[in-house]
Amino acid sequence: MRILLLGEYSRLHNSLKEGLVALGHEVVLVGDGDGFKDYPVDFSIEAKWSKTKLINIIRQIIAKIFKYDFAKLEHGIRFYFLLSKLKGFDIVQLINESPVQTNQRFELFLLKKIVQQNKNIFLLCCGIDYAVVQHMLLKKESYSILNPYFEGNKEAKKETDFILAYNTKNHYKIHQFIYENCKGIIASDIDYVNPIKNHKKYLGLVPNPVNLEKIRYIENTITNKIIIFLGINTFNYYTKGIVFFEKALVIIKEKYADKVDIIVTKNIAYDKYIKLYDKAHILLDQVYAFDQGYNALEAMAKGKVVFTGAESAFENYYNINEKVAINALPDVDYLVDELSFLIENPHEIEVIGKNASNFIEKEHNYKAIAKQYFEKWMAGIHK
Repeated sequence: MRILLLGEYSRLHNSLKEGLVALGHEVVLVGDGDGFKDYPVDFSIEAKWSKTKLINIIRQIIAKIFKYDFAKLEHGIRFYFLLSKLKGFDIVQLINESPVQTNQRFELFLLKKIVQQNKNIFLLCCGIDYAVVQHMLLKKESYSILNPYFEGNKEAKKETDFILAYNTKNHYKIHQFIYENCKGIIASDIDYVNPIKNHKKYLGLVPNPVNLEKIRYIENTITNKIIIFLGINTFNYYTKGIVFFEKALVIIKEKYADKVDIIVTKNIAYDKYIKLYDKAHILLDQVYAFDQGYNALEAMAKGKVVFTGAESAFENYYNINEKVAINALPDVDYLVDELSFLIENPHEIEVIGKNASNFIEKEHNYKAIAKQYFEKWMAGIHK
């Protein structure tokens, strides 16, 4: 079958493409590379001219005065000129409700063109969309990435405004159009199940695919100091709860100066990021989550001990009886205690790392996951 994957975050669609190609399908991936992460795509809609030196100065001025980034418009224009190549696919999957990441009216126009040109549209719920934001605003869970908003954190305003944009009237029109015209909606992890599980087009959860042929398991043996890695993306600094990790690391560094090395990076490309954390034993991922995102899963596949979402709902879903990750909470003292235990019991790092790698191999193998996606798509088509 010919399959079109629209949008890319965290390498999810790249790994899915690799699995689908291995199963014999023809797959085209369109996206902007997700900014500095620079993920590969078949057709790029990256805003290139908007970021050239001279125009970028004008762009920044306009963004400051009018609160609008016209790089978004360039995404839409580049996508528009690709439309003739994006027709006649058997399956189209959107990474979320705004896969083009242009202004909302233009996004709706472009998505209407995609629906007109293709047979079967599916929506992946794996990040921010209307239903997820509604769920968070109602405080249905004990915490969420909107915690900084509820706490009145003004420094987090740019991040939370991005999230709340999915709760506007213009975005609701996009949400409504996609839900009316798609054949099904798939959740990528536990975090996204509750917001959509009661919708008639919900097809279930399909775990994130991880290409284990490209990720090398590294024996998590402690020979000298324990290396802790924190890779910061400043664009979601507050909504990932990075501040809790930073505060915990200050205490850990003072408490175990002779036992740990700490690596902290900011906004580096995916390939460089991977090379840097390969040497680490412990990776600090995110606080406001119930399940693992893609970054955590890749680290777990390599045998790292990852502080991320690993709540009881996740453990129950996969029927896990051994620790495969450390459930990170927005609590500095708790994080310090968990890190301290690992530092004082280094054998646990090796055990958990091995458990993590085995878990990914069992539940996230990219070929098996690609098959699950295909089965969900077929179920949606014949529903």
